Amino acid sequence: MAGWRTEKLQGFCYGGDYNPEQWPEEVWLEDMRLMKKAGVNLVSVGIFSWAVLQPGADNYDFAWLDRLMDLLAKHGIYADLATATASPPAWMAVNHPDTLPVDKRGSRYRHGSRQHYCPNSHVYRDYAARLVRRLAERYKDHPGLAMWHVNNEYGCHISECYCSSCEHAFRVWLEKRYGTIDELNARWGTNFWSQKYYRWDEIGLPAHTPTFANPGQQLDYRRFMSDSLLDCYLNEANILREVTPGVPVMTNFMGSFKPLDYFKWAQHIDVVNWDSYPEPTSGTGQEYAALNHDLLRSMKGGQPFLLMEQVTSQVNWRQHNPLKRPGVMRLWSLQTVARGGDGVLFFQWRQSRAGAEKFHGAMVSHMGDEHSRVYREVEQLGGDLQRIEEIADARITAKVAIVFDYDNWWALELDSKPSADVRYMKSIETYHRALYRANIAVDFVTPEQDLSAYALVIAPTLYMVKPGVQDNLERYVSTGGSLVLTYFSGMVDENDRIHLGEYPAPFRKLLGLCVEEFDPMLPEQRNRIKTADGGSYECSLWADIIRLDGAEAIAHFESDFYAGGAAVTRHSFGQGKAYYVGTQPNDVYVAKLLGTLCEEAGIVPPIAAPAGVEVSVREHADGRAYVFVLNHNAEPVRVELPPGEYANVLDGSAKQGEIELPVAGVAILKRNAE
Repeated sequence: MAGWRTEKLQGFCYGGDYNPEQWPEEVWLEDMRLMKKAGVNLVSVGIFSWAVLQPGADNYDFAWLDRLMDLLAKHGIYADLATATASPPAWMAVNHPDTLPVDKRGSRYRHGSRQHYCPNSHVYRDYAARLVRRLAERYKDHPGLAMWHVNNEYGCHISECYCSSCEHAFRVWLEKRYGTIDELNARWGTNFWSQKYYRWDEIGLPAHTPTFANPGQQLDYRRFMSDSLLDCYLNEANILREVTPGVPVMTNFMGSFKPLDYFKWAQHIDVVNWDSYPEPTSGTGQEYAALNHDLLRSMKGGQPFLLMEQVTSQVNWRQHNPLKRPGVMRLWSLQTVARGGDGVLFFQWRQSRAGAEKFHGAMVSHMGDEHSRVYREVEQLGGDLQRIEEIADARITAKVAIVFDYDNWWALELDSKPSADVRYMKSIETYHRALYRANIAVDFVTPEQDLSAYALVIAPTLYMVKPGVQDNLERYVSTGGSLVLTYFSGMVDENDRIHLGEYPAPFRKLLGLCVEEFDPMLPEQRNRIKTADGGSYECSLWADIIRLDGAEAIAHFESDFYAGGAAVTRHSFGQGKAYYVGTQPNDVYVAKLLGTLCEEAGIVPPIAAPAGVEVSVREHADGRAYVFVLNHNAEPVRVELPPGEYANVLDGSAKQGEIELPVAGVAILKRNAE
């Protein structure tokens, strides 16, 4: 189906994971009362209920779920009904121990936690499919069913398995990918270290080896495991789409989660959603969330997403678990809406009495009533979302994009690299942070994607260049775009084999330069780069020794044997410009560089706001626009508004000239017609 909006899913979704099987049924009616009071309209049901839904291999018990679904529908609350397959029951582990996954050293996991299944176990998939079909057939016409929630957080705990089922499936996957064993040997470079294969059954998994495993094999294993877990999802999703074709189907993502190629997965998800758990007292939690909101929003072309999980107060799984301060939950929830989210949900509704997550916060605390600080904030947020319902389905338009590629991430961070400190997400975060702090809207794109809608594209550490990417980037720049590439880019192909020729071979013509050598810095090393206006900025991590071949240097290194050499370059290519940053400059320089490029492209923030104030705009197709202004500072701020009269849709108040925001304050401004 296209999109996820249905008659049942209008406006903003609000609620959380609901686990009534953990409570006696007399509590359920109190839950209904408190949900209605808080404005809850959607709850995720049955995520970890396999053991109570199926007490034995051939026994099912849906009576309690029937009563619950009827109760929800009676109270006007819809169900995001889970398939319950995230945690197999004990009888499966006892009867079929080969369904349990195996770690890298060959040790088999045990029952007693969650996500204890091998993604390539046919037994697990068969039992899952049978349960899902029964659920779909039973509830397909139920008035309370609004959405299907497949499994839960795929790969969160078991993203790799090294059992015999996976080994066999890996060989099948490789044969389908490469066709012949000779082609595989060529792609993996198996003449190195006598790794050549003559039969498919000689190929194992890159498990516990004496030293570095074959990089091509490691990379393909990453792809294979992502595909294996995707096949698990499709094993269930295909049944749901067959039986209930009008009901949206999804599973919950985990933001910038390395093991799964979410861009590929998103093609099979009706509504992209994710679970957000930044550390609340770090001072940068809002930056982490903003990056992931932008990333997830981008995966289906800007379609509004859902925040499927966050915590009201504190989590239980870090070494130290501080509280979100008063107002922060509301602030971060409305940040979700500001960056394109159309739903805010929590883990979980009622705080558990027993089990590993009993100290994880919830919408209803262990107090069990509406008198806690947390519940009062939950109720306030529910009212906010109802008041701003007109914003739902509005979109964000960005003129800047950051290239994001999972294959590149996996390959870049394999072992045996020049520096173990080069981390893909650190590179991504550096450039996103500068744009976030400048309140410039950002999309994320794949390197193969059409880039013509963007005035500026940034591709941090694009180590892997797959077929077609060179042509795509050259086409983008030649037709007037501005592109920023950074160090250690253009090094290898899709199998982690070097692009031969002078570095970076695929981008030499585009960038107008050659990287003769590169110098990975030790952790304590620092250098500086100097710009034409006399500015001096610290840099670290990496230094490229660059020979110009048509490009001009706009910043030079200040020390070491490459002092005076180009550190940052600019090259005219067709109608556009390509920039290269051959080191890791500090945040001040990155902000200066991107600020200049945005200014040249006519990209400006919606409002000139003080530091620590986030500004974002969502707009409907008919031109109705909403400016979100959020204060992340520890003190109140004043924000000057552009000329005109505005209405704050959160409270209906009129605004002009300037607004004052308290700590954790939010305004959502709609310009009044003149």
